[in-house]
Amino acid sequence: MSMAGNLRKVTGLGRVGGLRRVARLARRRARVDLSHPARSPLGSAVVNCVTYQDGERAPGGRDLVDAVEHIRKTDDGFVWLGLHEPTAREFAGIAELFGLHPLAVEDAVEAHQRPKLERYGETLFAVFKTVCYVEHKELTATSEVVNTGEIMVFVGHDFVITVRHGRHGSLGPLREELEANPDQLAKGPAAVLHAIADHVVDDYLNVTDSVQADIDQVETDVFAENGARADPGRIYQLKRELLELKRAVAPLARPVLELATRPERVVAPEIQAYFRDVSDHLLRATEQIAAFDELLNSILQAHLAQVSVAQNEDMRKITAWAALIAVPTMVCGVYGMNFEYMPELHWKLGYPMVWVVIAVACTALYRGFKRNGWL
Repeated sequence: MSMAGNLRKVTGLGRVGGLRRVARLARRRARVDLSHPARSPLGSAVVNCVTYQDGERAPGGRDLVDAVEHIRKTDDGFVWLGLHEPTAREFAGIAELFGLHPLAVEDAVEAHQRPKLERYGETLFAVFKTVCYVEHKELTATSEVVNTGEIMVFVGHDFVITVRHGRHGSLGPLREELEANPDQLAKGPAAVLHAIADHVVDDYLNVTDSVQADIDQVETDVFAENGARADPGRIYQLKRELLELKRAVAPLARPVLELATRPERVVAPEIQAYFRDVSDHLLRATEQIAAFDELLNSILQAHLAQVSVAQNEDMRKITAWAALIAVPTMVCGVYGMNFEYMPELHWKLGYPMVWVVIAVACTALYRGFKRNGWL
């Protein structure tokens, strides 16, 4: 098939007009040296654009259109294009060149999507929620524990397009790891998709380990001697952050399982075995999050029980002291009435006798309350 025919197959454009439109688009966006990833003239959103053949990075010198033409003509290798928060205008030419479905393009630009896997012809569109643990000196009721982002991946027979949203989740180190393993990279775009999924899920496990340390600290504080005085807002904040983590992890189970079991044209059977390993790790992260949620519920219930017990103890102490104060109040109240004829009113030992009675009564009450644990 001719060069124009290969390009027409990708873009769905006319034989002559389509090729000219793409060429004009490429000229407007300047030429791209694929060997220099930083500051690509394709646009500010482009982080990297590299061609791979037989698992090795191909020499630079071609622009994006020429690279795609060459790959489709020789049927060898693929292009990996990395973007960060592109605008609709920046993404339009790329979507046209690779024949991406408008709905998938809209999701990739707008972001805020649930983890999912969709099929548009021979192109797979996967959405991954990335997470990172936010370091903090001390957990408070307003601490941010988990920060989330997104990675969208378009996978075709000879291209991978990654669209990243958020301040973390850079794929630079992942690209370097893959380039250090040419045998794996030579398996094509599906190998890149697996590496991204594995990278994202490994981050889930790292975050759950860090969250567990926060939960352990809260648990220690709640069951300490003054646990009833602990701030319940910290427990509630942890539950909210755990819910955000759960929203990122749980919906990904079905897409990964489909990649591991369902036949796909762009995913070779040998790559599906790797996705089964990712599915196992994802299941572990999901189970940990569910266990953390149950544990936090138990900690919260235990804290509320401690608060209730502490309030009961405070009420008993208040009641005991009120009883002790009631005795002298009653006696003084009686003898404070100005009646002429009252018992022992003119007795010389009446005054000390009243104090003796008050002291004995209060001592007896105090010992009784102390013995019963009220004081």
